[in-house]
Amino acid sequence: MAKRDFYEILGVERTVTEDGLKKAYRKLAFEFHPDRNQDDPEAEQKFKEAAEAYDVLRDPEKRRRYDTFGHEGLNGNGAGFSSSEDIFGAFSDIFGEVFGFSGGGGRGGRRPQAGMDLRYNLHISFRQAAKGDEVQLKIPTNVPCDQCKGTGAEPGSEMTDCRQCRGTGHVQQAQGFFRISVTCPTCHGRGKIITKFCSACHGAGVTSQVRELKVRIPAGVDDGSRLRLRGEGEPGVNGGPHGDLFVVISVEQDKTFERQGQNLVLRRSINMVQAALGDKIE
Repeated sequence: MAKRDFYEILGVERTVTEDGLKKAYRKLAFEFHPDRNQDDPEAEQKFKEAAEAYDVLRDPEKRRRYDTFGHEGLNGNGAGFSSSEDIFGAFSDIFGEVFGFSGGGGRGGRRPQAGMDLRYNLHISFRQAAKGDEVQLKIPTNVPCDQCKGTGAEPGSEMTDCRQCRGTGHVQQAQGFFRISVTCPTCHGRGKIITKFCSACHGAGVTSQVRELKVRIPAGVDDGSRLRLRGEGEPGVNGGPHGDLFVVISVEQDKTFERQGQNLVLRRSINMVQAALGDKIE
């Protein structure tokens, strides 16, 4: 029996983005998860198909081979799942972002995680939007503590392995038909216990600062536009990358001009003589 197209299984176009893949898989995983469809072999099969499709398409190299050669391009290259742990691995990678857990031993816990994205609401004048401008932003944000380098521990002090998770950063819990790994409640995923907190950040690993950043506003920007500044968000966890900064632009209305697409419109009332003979107006 021929295997179904992975894009068809997830209900997405072949040009789908990484975020689109995640959303599509998340929806199907919730709908057909075995815990929600006990004694339903068809739902279990759809869950496995969705997990396999997502596992291939989320990997750039596997996706390239699949787009070029189809299922044949994946033979012998890790396509499919060899165990239930592999099936739920794809599931846990998605839902771990939401619920803070990951499936299977050794996943999650202390792995690098990207920092949170930040949003900054910027109000600019009508003329700034029309001509473009460079503005200085003052952004309150968290930065890694200079004193402890983000560890949360006082420099020179010892950190011991967490006894509850034995240094892994996660503990096993039963969930329906399978076991999942959740973030350790004792060490909060660090795998280590701080014996003496950093005197500068009090164990948080970050300090609050107001960061100044210059942003170029392009000419002709629309009200409600978003500018994405990669890597300017919150710092990552466990060595993960910084999040992004989204600048949401609000354009003030002008008393003289109004905008229609890329055009500026000026409305003035004139009398019949001006209309017939022409005139100069201010």
